[in-house]
Amino acid sequence: KKKKKKKVLCVDTTVSTQSTWDNLEGKKNLNMASLVNEKPSEFKYIHRFYNTNIDGKRKIPYALRQVKGIGRRLAILVCKKARIDVHARAGDVTDEDLQRVQDILNDPIGHGVPKWFLNRPRDFKDNFTGQLISNNLETRIREDLERMKKIKLHRGIRHM
Repeated sequence: KKKKKKKVLCVDTTVSTQSTWDNLEGKKNLNMASLVNEKPSEFKYIHRFYNTNIDGKRKIPYALRQVKGIGRRLAILVCKKARIDVHARAGDVTDEDLQRVQDILNDPIGHGVPKWFLNRPRDFKDNFTGQLISNNLETRIREDLERMKKIKLHRGIRHM
């Protein structure tokens, strides 16, 4: 039997990088546009959002996670509902975009976020279903622990 010869692909690595860049100059749709900030004067390094400083160098969903009560999945969902690119940096986002995010977080059910996605289903006192964020979340957790201590639940006794 004859053995088949393997085909070997030879790559010439001596191609000039200058000629490659000259060929790319005429093309306008390069993926490098996201790496270079076209308007550096409009970039904000810190946004103030729900009593929290948001780092402008991070991508917007991960920057929103710095706020207590907003997780990774909720941040991505809210960005999609507000029509903000999830790959954009938080410093490139305008104040109007952040206001839309804040409106969605204040009334998530009204903007189409499902009830099972929220962190406060059927509140004990007022049967409220919604998303608690920042100081509201800390206050409700403290109130819940006080109530559990008062009625001597096992969860409340552990915090005494």
